[in-house]
Amino acid sequence: MDAHKVAVMVEVFEGLEDWRNAQQTRHRLSELLTVAVCAVLSGADDFEEISQWGRAKLDWLRGFLKLDYGVASPDTFERVFALLDPHQFERVFRCWVGAVIPALAHGQVIAIDGKTSRRTTSKAAAAPLHMVSAFAAEVGIVLGQTATVEKSNEITAIPELLATLDIAECIVTIDAMGTQTAIARQIREQGGHYVLCVKDNQPKLLDSILLAHAGVGGVLTAASTSKTSSRGHGREEVRCCEAFDVGERLYKTEQWRDIKSFAVVERARTVGGKRTVERRHYISSLPPDADKIAHSVRSHWEVENRLHWCLDVQFNDDYARARSGHVAHNLAVVRHIALNLIRLDSSRKTSIKTKRLLAATSDEFRAELLGFELDDEEDDE
Repeated sequence: MDAHKVAVMVEVFEGLEDWRNAQQTRHRLSELLTVAVCAVLSGADDFEEISQWGRAKLDWLRGFLKLDYGVASPDTFERVFALLDPHQFERVFRCWVGAVIPALAHGQVIAIDGKTSRRTTSKAAAAPLHMVSAFAAEVGIVLGQTATVEKSNEITAIPELLATLDIAECIVTIDAMGTQTAIARQIREQGGHYVLCVKDNQPKLLDSILLAHAGVGGVLTAASTSKTSSRGHGREEVRCCEAFDVGERLYKTEQWRDIKSFAVVERARTVGGKRTVERRHYISSLPPDADKIAHSVRSHWEVENRLHWCLDVQFNDDYARARSGHVAHNLAVVRHIALNLIRLDSSRKTSIKTKRLLAATSDEFRAELLGFELDDEEDDE
């Protein structure tokens, strides 16, 4: 584990522009944000909990922070988070990720997907926060994020997010909302490959895939196939992927940069004797390798469990009522930092919930998550 995660965190936070009047400011911005990350890592979910945890752990925090005036009040935390420029905060988040996470291996799947924080709405802001995140599926790490006002704005948010990432030799997966010719072109220009889901938002392209798969215009044979199955919790699931050369069968293939294949992925579930079948369709710049495409699709599906579910259940994201200013956006970034710190830890094989509990009760384990050792030995409280 990198021994300098917390030092790097404080350093990148110091790069944030502090808009406050220096003569009327008691708490350093970098220290205030670091306290928030440590508190959320230890189970805090709102500003009252962050402030109370920080005051209880003031001596421990002063092991690596100055905190000349102690820990800020809940109101101070809220005011700062409401006014902090979320775009700058996202930028320093990406700087921190780049400093503490090794370069992604070739072929790594980066899933781009959005999540809505349902209770972050008010009369002043009718639409709840919708955050589009880039998730390195195999290592479980959030690489970056950007917020949109509404889900429909993912089309403009995805290119902005992609532009901030190094996706060379990686496979980018996006659901149907991001299946746009401009996005496919951008991914290839940045050196990555794409696997894009095709639904009704590209009706002519979808129709051409359905007709080709049905053999209209001549029998079409899959270049490769992949089949896997799993069983557990009273459920049996069989997944089958057929990958095809694009050829001249699809609608306006010249509009899709470097398109080489399309795939049909079928997922059949049997629960309590009842069988359901779901079929999805994809286009890709990858050759028609069913195993690789099936792995990419499977990795994208896992975002729901490994990112969105974790944020909702383990970090209470869906129950957060932060509504003023940029509070919801900036707290979401803090949760991503905390989740990354937990996922980067390999010292114990246990759940995120358990690691947050241990971080709350064990100074030693919290120090391990943050990547540093205490100067003086302290008994766990």
